[in-house]
Formats: sequence, structure tokens, C-alpha cells
Amino acid sequence: EKQVNNAFYDELEDWRILNNHPLVLLRSENSTRNPWIANTIEQQLGVSSAILDIGCGAGLLTNFLAQKGHKVSGIDLSKNSLLQAKKNDHTHTVYYQQASAEKLPFEPQSFDVVCAMDILEHVQDPKKLLQQASLVLRKDGLFFFHTFNRNWLSYLLVIKGVEWFVPNTPPHMHLYSYFIKPKELHQACLQVGLSIKEM
Repeated sequence: EKQVNNAFYDELEDWRILNNHPLVLLRSENSTRNPWIANTIEQQLGVSSAILDIGCGAGLLTNFLAQKGHKVSGIDLSKNSLLQAKKNDHTHTVYYQQASAEKLPFEPQSFDVVCAMDILEHVQDPKKLLQQASLVLRKDGLFFFHTFNRNWLSYLLVIKGVEWFVPNTPPHMHLYSYFIKPKELHQACLQVGLSIKEM
């Protein structure tokens, strides 16, 4: 069975200025998504929350939330991505750590908010990630996720479209078999005690 290619993250230059790579699309997503996440946190929990960003990459969300005054931690397996994230943390407050999403190095109920953006489709066992997220999330906390539905449209746009039209797309950046149908994700969340408010 093919495995999704996560190794290329360790070879990337600065995520913020890279223009000939699929990460341009990720930056664009974040510019829309990050303010929505920050506004939702502020409306529901207030201005200063303890937040964990699982699979934080180069800190596109993590550093944004730190600038909003939150106490933010970010974990990722890519050393290179974490170095970039630290370099671009202008608040110098984010706690970055190399760690696996399948075994989080935090005490139960440590966070008001947990984010899992663009990572569920990169791990072999997303249910384990959800279980770990639920474990470290406080009661009535918020869990944000972003991933891809497993259907013909996502296959065409996210896999083939990116391969055909975006320069320097790494091989197996995404695998269709790793994509998750909403009903599967809904069920997996319920099994670990996370109730879906909005999808």
C-alpha cells in the first residue's frame, strides 16, 4: 500500500515566500481560515486561550493565534518546519516541539482549543489523532479541523489538479485513500467524545 509523502516538508524553504509550490494554496487557505478560527475562539471562549496546533508546519496558524494574544503550542514531526515556525514567531511566546500527533506530550485537559488543520489526510490512523486531541482538550473546549472529503471532486481538484497545474508538486503529496468522508469523520469524533457543531 502506498504511503502519503510527508518527507518533502523537511526540504522546503521559507513557506511564507515560496511561490512555485503547492504551499501557495495552503497560504491562501490560511489567509481565509485563520481569522475565522480566531473570531470563533474569541466569541466562544474569550481573548486568551490555551491552544494546541497539531501538525503546525511552519506556524501559519500557530503564530497568527499567538499574535492575537493566545497561549499557543505547536507540534510537528518536521524539524525544518518547526525551525521556520520559531523564526517567524514575532511574539517569541509559542512553545514548539517535535512530537507525533499519535502520542501527544501533554497532560489530559491541557488546552481550551485544539486545531488539526490539513493533517488528518497525512496520518495513517486519523482516529488515533482524534482520540489524542480529545484527551488533551478541556471539557467544553473547541476542536477545529480541516481535511478533504473522499469523492471524485476532491480527487480531481486536490490530487490531479494540483499535480497537473501546480509546479514542483511532490509525488504522493496526497493519496485518495487517506481522504475521509464527512460521515466517517463524524462517527470517529463521536467515538472519542467530540460532538460536531459545524462541518
